[in-house]
Amino acid sequence: MRTLISTAFISLDGVVEGPGGEPGYRNSGWTFKDVEFLPEAFDIKGREQKEATAILMGRTSYEAFSPVWPEMEDFADYKSMPKYVVSTTLTDDDLVANWGETTILRSLDEVAALKETEGGPIIVHGSATLNRSLADAGLIDRYHLLVYPLLLGAGKRLFPATDKDTQKLKLVEHAVYANGLQLNVLDVVR
Repeated sequence: MRTLISTAFISLDGVVEGPGGEPGYRNSGWTFKDVEFLPEAFDIKGREQKEATAILMGRTSYEAFSPVWPEMEDFADYKSMPKYVVSTTLTDDDLVANWGETTILRSLDEVAALKETEGGPIIVHGSATLNRSLADAGLIDRYHLLVYPLLLGAGKRLFPATDKDTQKLKLVEHAVYANGLQLNVLDVVR
C-alpha cells in the first residue's frame, strides 16, 4: 500500500488558505509577508520532491498550481511525476499539456484504490477541502506540517471539524527554526 502524505504550510490556529498570495483571502501571502525567510526551514520541501512518486490535489489547487509550477525551477522534480486530481467537474480538456501525466479521479474510493497500487509515497499539496475529506475517510497516513507562528483567524482549515473519535498522531520528526517556524512530521496511528 502506498503512503499518502499531506504537506502544508499552516498557521498556529490551523489555517492553510492563501499561503503563497492567492487572491480572495484577507491574509493572502502570509508565509512570506510576516515571517523572516530562512532557507533551512524549507529543506523538507526538497526532500518531498525526492521521496514522492506522485502528486494528489483537488481541483482548486490544480487550477492554481498548473499554470505556474511546470516552469518553476523550485518544483522541477514534480514535472515528470504522475499527478492525480480529485474533481467531479474537471475534464481532460481542462488539463495543462506541459506538466506530465495527469489523471482525474472522481471519488475518494478512487483515491483509496490508488493507494492500493504499487509505488512509493503520494504527496498532497494545498487542497484544503480534499485534505479534510481524506482525513475523514482515514486515507492520510502522514502529515508534513510547517507551522508558522501566526494566528490568522478566519480561513480554510487543514483539519476537518467532524465530530469523531480521537485520532492519535505520532511525532516522527521535528525541528524549530530561529524565525519561529516549526516542522512537525506526524504519522497517523491506526
